[in-house]
Amino acid sequence: MDKRFTSKDFVYFSIFAVIIVLLVLAMYMVDRQWLKLAEMEQVMAEQAQDLRQLRRAVGSGGVARAPGTARPADASAVPPAFRRAAAAAARPDYAEGDWLVRAFASPLKTVTPLVTQDLYGSIIQDYVLESLVIRDPETLEWNGLLAKDWTISEDGLVFTFHLRPEARFADGRPVTAEDVVFTFDFIMTPAIKAPRERALMGSRIARVEAKGPHTVVFTFKEPYFNAMAMAGGMRILAKHFYAPYLKEPQKFNESKGLLFGSGPYRLQDPKGWTPDMGFIELERNERYWGPVAPPFDRLSWKFIVNASARLITFRNGELDMYGARPVEYRKLLEDPKIMARAQNWEYMNPVQGYSYIAWNQQREGRPTRFADARVRRAMSLLTDVQTIIREIYLGYAEPTVSPFSNASPQHDPDLKPWRTDLEEARRLLKEAGFEDRDGDGVLEGPDGQPFEFELTYGQGREDTQRMVLLLRDMYARAGIQLRPRPTEWAVMLDALNTRDFDAITLGWTSGVEVDIFQMFHSSQIENQGENFMHYANPELDTLIDRARRTVDDARRMELWRQAERILYADQPYTFLTRGKSLVFIDKRIRNVDVTRLGLNSALVPMEIYVPRAEQRYR
Repeated sequence: MDKRFTSKDFVYFSIFAVIIVLLVLAMYMVDRQWLKLAEMEQVMAEQAQDLRQLRRAVGSGGVARAPGTARPADASAVPPAFRRAAAAAARPDYAEGDWLVRAFASPLKTVTPLVTQDLYGSIIQDYVLESLVIRDPETLEWNGLLAKDWTISEDGLVFTFHLRPEARFADGRPVTAEDVVFTFDFIMTPAIKAPRERALMGSRIARVEAKGPHTVVFTFKEPYFNAMAMAGGMRILAKHFYAPYLKEPQKFNESKGLLFGSGPYRLQDPKGWTPDMGFIELERNERYWGPVAPPFDRLSWKFIVNASARLITFRNGELDMYGARPVEYRKLLEDPKIMARAQNWEYMNPVQGYSYIAWNQQREGRPTRFADARVRRAMSLLTDVQTIIREIYLGYAEPTVSPFSNASPQHDPDLKPWRTDLEEARRLLKEAGFEDRDGDGVLEGPDGQPFEFELTYGQGREDTQRMVLLLRDMYARAGIQLRPRPTEWAVMLDALNTRDFDAITLGWTSGVEVDIFQMFHSSQIENQGENFMHYANPELDTLIDRARRTVDDARRMELWRQAERILYADQPYTFLTRGKSLVFIDKRIRNVDVTRLGLNSALVPMEIYVPRAEQRYR
C-alpha cells in the first residue's frame, strides 16, 4: 500500500519547519547578544582606561595622553619609582592589554601575607601589596612608593614617612598612616602566625605611630644597618580588610587566599582563592592609584611540578616565560621552533641566591652526629662541588663559600671554595669517632651504629635528584650511606618547622646586602625560626649583633667578613653553588632587560608589555 502525504503530515511538517526557523532566529539573536556584550565589554574597558588616564592626569596636573601610552604629560611629575615604567609607556609600540602567563615549579600552599613561607607566595604578593619604599633597579637607591618622602633623625633611630595622599587600596579606600601602624601591630600580635617577622621586627622596632592621616613614625630601639628596608620595605595591609581577623586569628592562620592590597593587581576574590584550583590569576586593579597603569590585563601562573611538562607547555605557546635547566638550555638554543618565538637570556643574577645542604645538629632533643664541626667539615670535603657544576649545571654556575655573593663587599676574597679531599675527610671522621670497625665498607660511630642519614629534597626537581645521586656516590667513597628522601614542598615546610630531618638541601634567595641573623643566630632556633639546623656559636652571635648595629658601611663589611670566616670554619651548611639564570621569554614581550636586581620582567612597577598587534589574549 502506497504512503501518501496527508494533511496531518503537513501539520507536522509545518510545526517542524517553524521550530527550525525559531532555532535559527534564536541562534542569530544569541550571536547578536554575544557581539553586543563583547562591544559593551570593549567600551567598558576603554572607559576604564580613560578614567585611569584622567585620574593620573589630574593627580599629576597634566593632560591625559592617547590610549596606550598612559602616563602624565609632564615626565618630571612622575615619581622616581615609576619613571622606568613611564619610559616604557612612552615607547611608540606600547599598549596595555594581553595576559602574562608563567608557571611555578611547586604548588602554592597559601598566598596569605605572613602565613606564606615560600618564594612563590612572595612573588604573588609583590603585585598585590605595596611598601613605603622600593629600590631603584639600577642605582639601588631607595625610591618612594606609598611614601612620597621621608626623614631620618641624626641618631638613625627615628624614620618619619609621609604617605602619598592619592594612594588607594583596590576598593578605592585611601592608604593611611593607620594602615601602616596596623600592619606592624598585626605582625606583633602573638596569635598571628608570623613568628619570623615578629622575632625580626620585635628585636629592632620600639614602636610605630601615626602622626596624622599621612605621616607615620618608626622608632628603632638601637641603630640598625637595614632599618630602611625593615620599615620602608614592610608590605602594608589594609586595616579595614585584615582587622576582623584579630578576633579570629586561627581563621587567618589557616587561610589560603586572604590577599588584598594597594598594588597594580588584585585577586578577583580576595578571600576565595584555594590551592586546589591548580593555578592562580591576578587581574588588573582598575582603581590603581599609580601614575602608570599596569600593562597587562591579567597575570597567570600555572602549577607544573614536572620540568619536562613545563617545557612542553612553553613549547606549545601556553607559557610566556621558561626558566630552563642547563641541560635543556643548550638543546633549546639549537631548536629552531623555540628560537623563532623566544628570546633567550643567560646571566648571573647580581642578587642570585645560593644552594646548600643544612646539617641538623639536634633531633628530638638529642645531638646528632652533625653536631660535631669535624663531621660537618668532612662532609664538605667529600662534596665535590666542581663535579656538580660540571655534571648538573654544565658550567652555568659558580661555587659559593657563604651566604655572601663572591662579588659582594661582605665576602672575604681570601676564602676559597672547599677542595675535595677524601683522605682529609677520613682523618676528620676518624678523629670524631667514625671508622669502619667491621670491615664492611661502612663507617660506624662510637655507639656502633652505621653512619647513614636521610637527605631531604624537593620532589619533582630533576636536577636536584641527579645531584643527590651524585652526592650519594661521593659520600659512599668514605663509607657514609646517604638515603634520598624526595618530599613534597608542603611536607618539607613542616619538616623544617618541626626540625624533623637529618639533612636537607634547599636554596636561599639573596639581596643587595644579606642579613644572616635569621639563618645563623642562635636566637632563631626556637619558635620556628630559620635556624632550623640548631646551629649555635656565641662568637658568631656577637658579630652578627654588632654588624646589625653598625651603620658605617666600611666597619660593617669587616664585621660581616669576620662572621663569614666563622661560618667557613664551622660549616653549618655545606655551601654549594650560585647558578646562572637561563631564561626564554616570548618575543612578543617587549622592553626586557637585565638590571642590577636581575631581569626586569619581575619588577614592579612593571615595565614590560606587548604591542597591540601581537597581543594573544583578549
